Amino acid sequence: MPGWTTVAIVGGGPAGLMLGALLARQGVNVTVLEKHADFLRDFRGDTVHPSTIELMHELGWADEFLALPHRRMDRVTMGTPDGPVTVADFRHLPVRLPYVAFMPQWEFLNFLAQKASEYDAFRLLRRTTATDLITAAGQVIGVRAETTTGPLELRAELVVSAEGRDSVLREIAGLTSGAVAPGVDVFWFRVSRRADESVPFFQSGRGGSLVAVDRGTYWQLAYAFPKGRADAIRADGIQPFRDRIAALLPLPADRVDEVRSFDDVHLLGVRMDRLTQWYRPGLLFIGDAAHAMSPAGGVGINLAIQDAVASANLLAPALHRGRVTTHTLRRIERRRTFPTLVTQRFQAAATKALYAASTSADPKTPKFLRALPPLTRLTGRFIGLGIRPEHLK
Repeated sequence: MPGWTTVAIVGGGPAGLMLGALLARQGVNVTVLEKHADFLRDFRGDTVHPSTIELMHELGWADEFLALPHRRMDRVTMGTPDGPVTVADFRHLPVRLPYVAFMPQWEFLNFLAQKASEYDAFRLLRRTTATDLITAAGQVIGVRAETTTGPLELRAELVVSAEGRDSVLREIAGLTSGAVAPGVDVFWFRVSRRADESVPFFQSGRGGSLVAVDRGTYWQLAYAFPKGRADAIRADGIQPFRDRIAALLPLPADRVDEVRSFDDVHLLGVRMDRLTQWYRPGLLFIGDAAHAMSPAGGVGINLAIQDAVASANLLAPALHRGRVTTHTLRRIERRRTFPTLVTQRFQAAATKALYAASTSADPKTPKFLRALPPLTRLTGRFIGLGIRPEHLK
């Protein structure tokens, strides 16, 4: 089945839907290809940072957006062997709503899809899996996909890969990536939460690190450990795993027994890498497809959103002129490489320091955390807004 669009975006995640909405808002015909039937998948990143909430204000969507279910956090606290430490303070940021919103990603994506669908130039194709690129004379001119009704050939002025870290178009395009750091792996699971109960957002101690996200009626927990250790942890059995969590989480130990077996525990393989080049003629990579991020700081979604805004600002004028050149694609890469590079280096350094402390025979608060209290506004700005916040043009 042949088709045509101005921009074909592969991947209906935060970067793909935001770019699609912003381009359609400026009258550019956009088709987003999403391989799933819906966005309802648990244990996905869902920290919406102040930079993204401010963008909702710029678009006039903030009231509707904040009516969705979410929990708010205006400071990041961390439990350490020496007591709680405030890692970042968002309350003084120069934005209208200075806090992080924890919102299930399916709520966020459904919202973006609904707002984008209000523009006639936007189209979302669900259950549509990209399988190949269409090229001619060294230029990408479209994408091939499989749909529930058969194969699809979609011609486009520009193809954008926003598929995430498992992008199939990376290898097809022949683009190479370099690992930034070995990274970590994460076990996601949940335990019930009692009314008015609070725990540090991040807990580090001997044996690992734990993130606790307040979901109202339950805690969504992420246990981070050195990459490649998942099978060994499983082999030890569920009770030793529960003991590790109980040692880190300041809650009654009986709560951890709600994790009945490893069937209740979901593995997230984490890596940090970055494409050496984000584009080919007629093809652009953004978000995790261009730079896979660690969960540290929860910045992945927001960095992807910033990529989408910068891309829309530079692509829309070129598309209205009738052609996107490699010069335009190179400008997008150059604009977004620096904030990506700095953020990944910060994530790698922080992860290394935390694991050096958690594997020590006498664990202590890492030196960089002991130095943080006077700098919490600065770290709040770094995490909450990023290195180069993007705004609508």
